Amino acid sequence: MAERIDFQTDPSKYRHWRVEYDGPVANLFMDVDETGGLFPGYELKLNSYDLGVDIELADVVQRMRFEHPEVKVVVMQSAKDKVFCAGANIRMLGGASHAHKVNFCKFTNETRNTFEAAEADSGQKYVAAVKGACAGGGYELALACNHIMLTNDSSSSVALPEVPLLAVLPGTGGLTRVTDKRKVRRDLADVFCSVEEGVKGQRAVDWKLVDEVIANSKFDDTVQERAHEFAVASGKMDVATGIALTPLARSFAEDGSVTYSTVEVSVDRDAGSATILIKGPDGDAPVSVEVLTEQGAETYMLRLARELDDAILHLRLNERELGLVVFTCQGDADLLVAHEALLLENSDHWLANEILTYWKRVLKRVDMTSRSLVALVEHGSCFAGVLAELLWSVDRTYMMLEEFEGDNRPMAAITLTDGNFGHYPMSNNLTRLETRFLGSPEAVDTAKAQIGEAIEADEAEELGLVTYAFDDIDWEDEVRIFMEERASFSPDAMTGMEANLRFAGPETMETRIFGRLTAWQNWIFQRPNAVGEDGALQRYGTGVRGNYNMERV
Repeated sequence: MAERIDFQTDPSKYRHWRVEYDGPVANLFMDVDETGGLFPGYELKLNSYDLGVDIELADVVQRMRFEHPEVKVVVMQSAKDKVFCAGANIRMLGGASHAHKVNFCKFTNETRNTFEAAEADSGQKYVAAVKGACAGGGYELALACNHIMLTNDSSSSVALPEVPLLAVLPGTGGLTRVTDKRKVRRDLADVFCSVEEGVKGQRAVDWKLVDEVIANSKFDDTVQERAHEFAVASGKMDVATGIALTPLARSFAEDGSVTYSTVEVSVDRDAGSATILIKGPDGDAPVSVEVLTEQGAETYMLRLARELDDAILHLRLNERELGLVVFTCQGDADLLVAHEALLLENSDHWLANEILTYWKRVLKRVDMTSRSLVALVEHGSCFAGVLAELLWSVDRTYMMLEEFEGDNRPMAAITLTDGNFGHYPMSNNLTRLETRFLGSPEAVDTAKAQIGEAIEADEAEELGLVTYAFDDIDWEDEVRIFMEERASFSPDAMTGMEANLRFAGPETMETRIFGRLTAWQNWIFQRPNAVGEDGALQRYGTGVRGNYNMERV
């Protein structure tokens, strides 16, 4: 088995990023270690990146939210001369498996979405200060920022050169953000994406590719002036200190199972499945947000979010042949509701807000995971509030009906809270219940009337909250048949079907980014023109262009 990719890191381990804090402004420097690739066989030259670089960036962005809430503006910049970022490392892309490329691009998209939304979610505005070449994934880093500043010199430009150079497309939302976010005119976008050298100077502003261009001699000072202007204009409340995101408590067993304090992942390789058991709260909810802050990273709702997030990422990258993920939970639903209620009732408090918006991101991570997903609402479960969201993230939900012989656990029930009606939107900007009941919106109102009630199987099925409810006689056989059937289907067909069915309703920039990613990465990145022996990715850097089959599909 390949070496496990670990998504947990901390500033003492960073090899590619560093941060300098100046009150409300944080200066984030990209300084990629050329020898620090996640795998052998390539060097990360010119601030190019691989998954390891992005794992560190995701950690930086997360810690900025929790450990440094005093920060109102983050300036993303390069610590190297004459280059901002050359994008994803070409040698890495050329040598990586297709599955790794897809999961890499998905994670980088999620990371960029996180800092792109940081201004709306947390009041932290990201500014890209571009000096030198800013190409491909480098420009995609800048595109995800809220404001782009470009120095006006002969070597600084922005570019998306994937089409002419590599026979692929920008994999981290580049084309979508150019048209949907920057609103670049279509014909100009066509020109921009067809030229290797990109666009520089005033033309980049005129075409809306950047927000401002500044003379090189004044650039550094102007960037800091602008950052402090943004900080002064920010509506983010002043917060003196944050909380420490302490290391997760987890252990890995030889059979592939993973144990955290609130989550257990068990693996059945013969069945091609993993079961995620979520444990309910181990104590009462904090009595106030002051106590919540004192508990910090050990508070239940944050600890669970971090552990579930890590478990999902681990399964995505390290257990790619486990095609079915089963969600179960056990615990006291009333306790869980109380823990969530403290956050909902104090959502204007910085830490409560950060935990709630983190849960929004974790649930989106579940939505975007290319596995068959099923939830089992068993007796003794605590699918309530935020955990009930999992019931509508998955492809099917099965619930125990009536008493089971020899089972003394409390009856299976679902409890809805205010959180289920707006606090955890999907990528389509609808709640999961609104998405589920797209054709019958009145069903959402009917469900809302049940807030706070323990909804047992008969009523849950009638309300449309679960797919099936089975009694003691049928439960084991029905669940087994479903799992065996799922394991027999093509994983490619499953990925396509599930991705199509999960996101009903209106499109947003985010759904278009991920939808296009699925199509592009599962087609263009497998075509011989890109990855064949004579393809552009294999020939890159040799001075010989790719040998293309010119037949249009």
